Amino acid sequence: MSTNHPKTLPPTVGPTQVAARSNDPTARLRRAADAAGDLRFVDDSNCVVLLVDDQLMIGEMVRRALASEPTIVFHFCSEPGEAIKTAERIAPTVILQDLVMPGIEGLSLVREYRALEATRNTPIIVLSTREDPKTKKDAFAVGANDYIVKLPDSIELIARIRYHSQAYLSRRQRDGAYKALHESQRQLMAANIELLRLSNLDGLTGLNNRRRFDEYASTEWRRALRERAPFGLLLIDVDQFKPYNDANGHLAGDELLRRIGGTIHTSCRRPEDLPARYGGDEFAVVLPGVQANALESIGERLRQAVQDLKVERGSSFGAPYVSLSVGGAVTVPTKEDGLLDLIAIADKNLYEAKTKGRNRCIVHE
Repeated sequence: MSTNHPKTLPPTVGPTQVAARSNDPTARLRRAADAAGDLRFVDDSNCVVLLVDDQLMIGEMVRRALASEPTIVFHFCSEPGEAIKTAERIAPTVILQDLVMPGIEGLSLVREYRALEATRNTPIIVLSTREDPKTKKDAFAVGANDYIVKLPDSIELIARIRYHSQAYLSRRQRDGAYKALHESQRQLMAANIELLRLSNLDGLTGLNNRRRFDEYASTEWRRALRERAPFGLLLIDVDQFKPYNDANGHLAGDELLRRIGGTIHTSCRRPEDLPARYGGDEFAVVLPGVQANALESIGERLRQAVQDLKVERGSSFGAPYVSLSVGGAVTVPTKEDGLLDLIAIADKNLYEAKTKGRNRCIVHE
């Protein structure tokens, strides 16, 4: 049998009714606490309180006690398993931690806070129902900062929250200032080191400049004098550089000096060797601790390395490629001798290398 009457369907449940069923007292308290915190202007001077307690009544009492304090932001967590995540999210300046909760011991949470970088230094006030000396001892042993038998008068609670929060904020500001100061000092030191490095470099060739040569040579000479160790020196001159510069232009001359400087730097293999631009088209290498035969080998290696560049001089020059003349000297310093005496000997040997046809290395002691 059919009928024209519509079928009666079961009543539907609207979203508001679902929300009403899920709107339990704990959720309401948590939303109330978070909403109050959202309405307050949070800055670096605010006290941010996180209460971890499974008792709704305690949460509501603390919320009401702090409601009239405009610079205290209150958050409530009733699930011990969510305490760590909540603390990481809101960055509290003080944590009120219940001691006895289902599923986890309050002191275990204190240990977890202390093991976490974000809450390692956050003040923790343990809440307990007992005034027990041993429990207090255990709480302080795992890292608690304070111990309250819940719940104290609101004036005392607020005073303790402010005391620990302000100490924490002061420490955070101090650490931030120290960190900023340390970073500024690091940057200043790096800038000074870079400035010193640049002040010691020749702008054209990238080698050490004459000032650095004089400083290093004097220091190593005194060291060799104390240790009775040999001290070697090479003076290097680019053969016929002025005619090459005049014929090819100053840009080509500068490029030639850069290439020769790079070759000399690469050919100096020991960390203690110091290659430098001595002046104009002259170079020098300080070689502490080197013997005479080794000094001559190094001079020959430098000369050959530049010749192997095969930089053409031009048709008007006798030799086809740019070359070096090298003069060297080595001695064991004594009180009677000076660094200038050794430089004079090396310079004399350099002059001899040039007068004997250039493109050669001469080393005499």
